[in-house]
Amino acid sequence: MNGMGEDTGFEVVIVVPRRRRKEEGDEIEKNDCVEFLVRELKKAGLIVERFRGVPAEFLKVAAPMIILGHAAAELQLKKLTYIGMELQFEWDMVEAFVKQPDGSLFSWYERYSCFRHLLYGIVNKTDSNIALKYDDKEVNYEKNKSLLKMLEIEGVVKQVFPLHDEAKRKQLLRKWALNWLDFTWQPIDEIYSYFGSKIASYFSFLGMYTRWLFFPAAFGLATQLVDFGRMQFLVLPSFFVFVISWAVFFFQFWKRKNSALLARWGINYSLNDCKEMASDVNEFANEFNYVDPVKNKFYSSRPIEKMSIQADEWCGILRKVKNNAIVVFGIICLQLPFELAYAHLYNITQIEVLRYLLTAAYLIAIQYYTRIGGKVAVSLIKCENNQGEDSSAASLVYKVFGLYFMQSYIGLFYHAVVYRNLATLRKLLIQRLIVSQVLENLIENSIPYVTYNYKKYMALHKKKYDVGSPMAKNVRLSTRVEKEYLKPSYSASIGANLEDGLFDDYLELALQFGMIMMFACAFPPIFCFATLNNLTEIRADALKLLAMLRRPVPRASATIGAWLNIFQFLIVMAICTNSLLLICLYDQEGKWRIEPGLAAILLIEHILLFVKFGFSKFVPEEPAWVRVNRLRNRAQARDLYSKQLLRSITKKLEHKGD
Repeated sequence: MNGMGEDTGFEVVIVVPRRRRKEEGDEIEKNDCVEFLVRELKKAGLIVERFRGVPAEFLKVAAPMIILGHAAAELQLKKLTYIGMELQFEWDMVEAFVKQPDGSLFSWYERYSCFRHLLYGIVNKTDSNIALKYDDKEVNYEKNKSLLKMLEIEGVVKQVFPLHDEAKRKQLLRKWALNWLDFTWQPIDEIYSYFGSKIASYFSFLGMYTRWLFFPAAFGLATQLVDFGRMQFLVLPSFFVFVISWAVFFFQFWKRKNSALLARWGINYSLNDCKEMASDVNEFANEFNYVDPVKNKFYSSRPIEKMSIQADEWCGILRKVKNNAIVVFGIICLQLPFELAYAHLYNITQIEVLRYLLTAAYLIAIQYYTRIGGKVAVSLIKCENNQGEDSSAASLVYKVFGLYFMQSYIGLFYHAVVYRNLATLRKLLIQRLIVSQVLENLIENSIPYVTYNYKKYMALHKKKYDVGSPMAKNVRLSTRVEKEYLKPSYSASIGANLEDGLFDDYLELALQFGMIMMFACAFPPIFCFATLNNLTEIRADALKLLAMLRRPVPRASATIGAWLNIFQFLIVMAICTNSLLLICLYDQEGKWRIEPGLAAILLIEHILLFVKFGFSKFVPEEPAWVRVNRLRNRAQARDLYSKQLLRSITKKLEHKGD
């Protein structure tokens, strides 16, 4: 236990290669890299536990709460206080800061940030370089260089990754991943405490989305099972109106829930308002040339180089336009002909076996194509002038989704518009939604299992035939740290550092949402299949995170980010495509004359566009209690910064008077 009453556990692991020594009893030199690293970690106040495993040597690292507190102060972390404002953390005023829902002082993201600051903050503060050795390798530890970073570059440190908390992991397995009786219920606060805000927001969104899917699923099933008699011709238009209205209200209520979650977790509660006022204060104070007592920074009265800033701004905009044009050009000139060729060959092929073979070849080819497109998008955003990691991640989402949008829907558009073959369209919807999502779930859960077992087999096989191992026949993985080291990390399939595995999970949801929304009138029961798939997806994703993968590195994001714009775009596309489907359907079956039918459907389209852009303002994006607290905290923050400004100006004027 630490001074704050919290358990101090080993949460980070440093992996180094096993020594290539002739005998286990050989003495390790004093300037050995690993020995030096352990000593420096302990000097920094960290708790280190080391042992030699089968695949490598491991250093488990823990930290007393006071050490994490001082690291948080050095990082100038903003935390919510009991007066409702987010202020810079100070260890001396620790009792003033609000604790997490689980009672801990820091969130998982804050703790991991402090750990990284402590680990990579160990630098050579001497006046000369230090010569270190590792086996027969000599390493030069330069002045003012990070020790851990240098060891990573030299290959002495293989990996640094967060470690699962076994007690909390088993508790979440029992209450969440293996709890199939509660359907969509999830312990969101516990997920937030263990995985961080970004993963917790994803599962909160997935759970709410799945619960709301029960309504269109029931309506869609009724359209197939119930005979409405002479009112049958109104069923599909009514279903169309209901689905679009459902989607609009769902996302408005999701925004409300997301803002409530942020308030409950103490994230961005008043930070944006404080930052705006702080920038206003600093801008006004520049005219007085005073020293800011908070940042201890001298403000000069030099004019801002407006032309240089504007030039950088417009160059960044032009680079982004150029990169977007490259992506659009690639979609139109490369992917579009490929997709249309597949759709045409599928339509003219009469033998069902050949159709399945053609689809299999198409899916294999498109996987490589989209993977290449994702890597191109990653390389493009590196030369953009994006403001921070979130902006770069959003740019990546838009570019990659453009590739997947064309891949997933162009064949369906082809059959719906060119051939008006609704029977084939329904078959393709069932095939792509059911078969593809079932296969994706099997693949995304089986690949980590296969990867882990393969790495485990190779590590044991290598140790078994190691000449220097006297107990080679009985070798096995004895600790959970070794097992976690061999497990794959939670990463995106495109291999980007900007996004973790949630990129693929959100992409899967967005493609599913687009398919069920844009072709809702062609096959209304498709919502039932989506509901069943998502009920399985909740538990499968939870099991994957808790049992098959390493503990993910926490991310600061607390919303679904750019994906919200993707979903909103798909709603607008759904209005257009379903209107076109209704025209094709009623014209082909002869139940309406095309002239009045077309006028009625166009009227419905305009009404739904009004619903989309008008009713989205009908439901407030944040609950009233969140808004009231935010306004109250904004007033408190304004008073605080006003007093700070007045004190600073007074001191400056007194100094001039002296």
